[in-house]
Amino acid sequence: MRSAGGYAANVEAYVTPAPDALPIEGLPAPVELDPAVTPTIDTLVEHLNSEMPREDGRSWTAADTLKNIVLAVTPVGGEREIVVVAIPGDRDVDMKRAEVAFPGCEVEPATAADLEKNPLIVRGYIGPGTAGAAVLGLEGSTGLRYLLDPRIVPGTSWVTGANKDLTHVANLVAGRDFVGDGTADIANVRDGDPAPDGSGPIETARGMEIGHVFQLGRKYAEALGLKVLDENGKLVTVTMGSYGIGVTRIMAILAELHHDDRGLMWPAAVAPFNVHVVATGKDPVVYEVAEPLVASLDAAGIEVLFDDRPKVSPGVKFGDAELLGVPCVVVVGRDAAEGFVEVWDRAAGTKDRVAIADVPALFGI
Repeated sequence: MRSAGGYAANVEAYVTPAPDALPIEGLPAPVELDPAVTPTIDTLVEHLNSEMPREDGRSWTAADTLKNIVLAVTPVGGEREIVVVAIPGDRDVDMKRAEVAFPGCEVEPATAADLEKNPLIVRGYIGPGTAGAAVLGLEGSTGLRYLLDPRIVPGTSWVTGANKDLTHVANLVAGRDFVGDGTADIANVRDGDPAPDGSGPIETARGMEIGHVFQLGRKYAEALGLKVLDENGKLVTVTMGSYGIGVTRIMAILAELHHDDRGLMWPAAVAPFNVHVVATGKDPVVYEVAEPLVASLDAAGIEVLFDDRPKVSPGVKFGDAELLGVPCVVVVGRDAAEGFVEVWDRAAGTKDRVAIADVPALFGI
């Protein structure tokens, strides 16, 4: 994700800015809707617009609803915990972001067996409860930790489940009717969302992860039976991780950013060679000139790629030089007998006739 103002991050690292809290005083009291078959957000919104039109004429949308997502969170070496996270109804869960929100834990959607162990929450109609009758949260009747999306700030009003079959509740206000035990930023990120640094709306852009860290936990260690003695002399399973820099990925990025329709154009700072000397033609003087030139550059510490293939045509050699993309190409050809070579600037696309004696000066020699 990136913004025109300079913000850039991968989706997992994006932090949703929390809006300012809104006034609570004067907001309507919660109202329980009549039972209706509304198994999805879309059907709930359709029902609201049909049976509970707003006085100001605005239509209900998915953004007015609250999804309560039940996750199973298992810390490394710890016990499985059922956690409920509330997100706006127009968003979906991004499991990669969920893993970031619960570092060092395995995170997965709760199973039917998990829900059966918590009969106080009604599947499909889960809600936090109301003031004085909290269902979710460490202080609620379920005792399940209840975390809120950063956008769910005090004063925001929502439609969500009433923990009764086929039943929802409207006008449920954060900070008045329900509170969370903290926040969890697990909802998907979309184009147009605000950049965390205030630099404008973000957009999706192609990127490549170069450095990476993988928290592998104990999944593979347990499969391999990989154990060591701890400080107490007890056998314990190893916690695994890996990290690294993708060298081949870096080369792929360079190729993608620095090329034209003829081949690569290596930036001088990372090019495999400083200069590519190409000897062309059948006249022996070409090689008599090129070889000492290469030797002098090499002796001065200039990294040289020398194309001295004797039976390859100039066209093929030129094509290969453009394809390889060394920043500077020195062509020793038909003007060699007169003391001149042709110097190409691969990136600029320029070709200049230069005296052989002046070539070392191009590299500060």
